[in-house]
Amino acid sequence: MPYCKECGEEVPEGATFCPKCGAQIGIDSRSRLATWGERLAAYLIDAILLGLILGFVTLPGFYWMPHMWRVPSFIPFVELGGRNVVNFIYWALMEGVYGQSLGKMAMRIEVVHVDGGPIDITRSAIQAAGKAFLLPIDCIIGWILYPSSGKRLFNYLSETVVIRKRG
Repeated sequence: MPYCKECGEEVPEGATFCPKCGAQIGIDSRSRLATWGERLAAYLIDAILLGLILGFVTLPGFYWMPHMWRVPSFIPFVELGGRNVVNFIYWALMEGVYGQSLGKMAMRIEVVHVDGGPIDITRSAIQAAGKAFLLPIDCIIGWILYPSSGKRLFNYLSETVVIRKRG
């Protein structure tokens, strides 16, 4: 088995990115990790779109969807509200089926498995959970543990990376 040049971790055959640090392993020049700026812009596009949709749905007269789905949280940076459940479902389905949310499509970035292949719904759900419910913790731990890889904690747990769209 090959080893990562950056961290020395053993890398599975055919892997495109190191599962530990996210370094690129013998891939073509078209696959490049997305920057934190590109990922933030995609997140903001998704947040605005979902905010507009959920804002409309929770207008007076549309109370079949409670506008204050909130679970009291005593843990800092953890959000368990109903809007977060909707965000989770959106990201898990969009990125699990298409590899991209609408924000990622606009930014021309996508989520892939560390071997460079598409992700499935399970991996998508794992990485979406961190983004929807634990984003500050997810990012901070990712920045501390994987500073050069551009990975959030839940990207590491789901064995996914975010790259610039190929071709």
